[in-house]
Amino acid sequence: MDTPGEDGSGHRWNERHRVNNAGMTIPKSTTEVTAQDFSTIMGTNFESAYHFCQIAHPLLKASGNGNIVFNSSIASAVALPMHSVNAASKSAINQVTRSLACEWAKDNIRVNSVAPGIIKTPLVENLIGNFEMGKHMDDIIAGTPMSRAGEPKEVSSAVAFLCLPAASYITGQIIYVDGGFTVNGYPPTQQ
Repeated sequence: MDTPGEDGSGHRWNERHRVNNAGMTIPKSTTEVTAQDFSTIMGTNFESAYHFCQIAHPLLKASGNGNIVFNSSIASAVALPMHSVNAASKSAINQVTRSLACEWAKDNIRVNSVAPGIIKTPLVENLIGNFEMGKHMDDIIAGTPMSRAGEPKEVSSAVAFLCLPAASYITGQIIYVDGGFTVNGYPPTQQ
């Protein structure tokens, strides 16, 4: 497989690179999250990525220079209202990133995560339509030193870099593409 493909689940693959880009959220307070919400978020964000890595391992190992990039989130590093399950799923992604980086280094497979902040994507645009979530997004942007939402190309550039030979000594890392939000957090009035 020299050309990249997509398996229909949001996962991108080729012979040497595996990008786990599936992700979703259901913004609700913890007391309102149903068992189905929990299962859907964990299954989409974590379980599918985990099992697809298991399936992809032989191909990545055979390539002699495999690479996995997971899609994480700022929710894995900073507490965000109404995102407890998303935070748990993305924190699990971060830990499996570290674990697989150690476990599969002997197979010449690097494993990293990219953790975006607020990025102008259809998922975020749908969330902004809800007044409460729109306010929440405004608060996140207010706590971002760069004072803006990110662009998809800013995230894809980080993913592309991690797939390049220039990143050949980078493994087990979580790269935050968030305009500085995780080093600054919510504005003090919002905490």
